[in-house]
Amino acid sequence: MNRREFLLNTAKFTGLLSCAGVFGIPQISMAKNNNGGNMIYRKLGKDLEVSAIGLGCMVMSGLYGSIKNPENMKNVIAEAVDLGVNFFDTAEIYGNTENEKIVGPALKNYRKKVKIATKFGIDYVNGQQIQNSKPERIRKAVEGSLKRLETDYIDLYYQHRVDPEVPIEDVAGVIKDLVKEGKFYTGVYLKQG
Repeated sequence: MNRREFLLNTAKFTGLLSCAGVFGIPQISMAKNNNGGNMIYRKLGKDLEVSAIGLGCMVMSGLYGSIKNPENMKNVIAEAVDLGVNFFDTAEIYGNTENEKIVGPALKNYRKKVKIATKFGIDYVNGQQIQNSKPERIRKAVEGSLKRLETDYIDLYYQHRVDPEVPIEDVAGVIKDLVKEGKFYTGVYLKQG
């Protein structure tokens, strides 16, 4: 796609967004942040309200060069929360689990007011990344993410890459079981026991 096509497609998309109410796209809300500015919030799905600007945390664990001071990354996260950002995206594969070890503790004191997204479906084997969405691997991945993120639920959990070796029904089945076990935010907590 050349620059002109990109700009035309962007204009079309922006026009579509301006008609969001006509097409039944979820409402947008706005709230003051801690610095007196405004943050726009949108609903994902039925009731997961997230800031229009989220913080993708991938680079915090040195994916594009090493991070000299992880404490600085915790300060960036705290500043983002102060600015009204409540949506933080990470993955177990970022920094080979190191990213979640930065994000989790940084958000621990804000946990009830932030939303954490993390991903499964990529594994390291002999130093190589491979797709792996086998049900037993998903269970291991979610337990590891919960521990590293220092939380008892994940707000948005999704497949990083589709594994062509695993039927999507198997993936959906284990996710359904994990929802019933209360591993994810669903608007109501379904944890049994």
